[in-house]
Amino acid sequence: MLNIKEKHGYSSHTNLVDTTGNRDIGNTVMSSEVETSINNKYICDMNIRKATYEDLTCLMDLFAKARGIMRASGNMHQWNDEYPSEEIVKTDISEGVCNVLCNEEGKITATMAFIPGPDPTYAKIYDGQWLDGSPYYVIHRIAVCEPGHNAAEQLFAWAFQQTKSIRIDTHKDNVIMHHILRKQGFIHCGRILLANGDPREAFQKNI
Repeated sequence: MLNIKEKHGYSSHTNLVDTTGNRDIGNTVMSSEVETSINNKYICDMNIRKATYEDLTCLMDLFAKARGIMRASGNMHQWNDEYPSEEIVKTDISEGVCNVLCNEEGKITATMAFIPGPDPTYAKIYDGQWLDGSPYYVIHRIAVCEPGHNAAEQLFAWAFQQTKSIRIDTHKDNVIMHHILRKQGFIHCGRILLANGDPREAFQKNI
């Protein structure tokens, strides 16, 4: 099991929010020491590992809960009852891209597919542009057992230990994910089209 204890040293640009969570302090350059201090609560004691086939039942339950959260928040059209299918999840596991976040008891509390780019659906973007053309990873099929426990934030913190650029897309009605992405410093870059032609809002963050 991978246990992350520290961030790599570098400086980055990020949007800071004050302790009330109500205002943007601005686009600030931070040293690695300051950034590590701010993100320490997400990075320390994270237990993230590759999913195995033994996790499949738990993962499918987690995705079902995520769909319920979407519907309850007014997102009625993203992830129908057949998505993601067991076949998709098994493929993610076999390709080594399905990662799970576990609590201290070893229970899976969140998951994501963390996939090296390029993503073919990101080759063309509408009503905007990507931040740059640098190599990137993509996050798909991110799900948490319940919002409000920083599970998604922990996944993002871990992901940026692996790469300096991440792209992600989500449905326009996924207000929860929009909030998380903006809180994490992702920039809205435009819209992309999925393989079936459905539009998705596209975001990117570089560090």
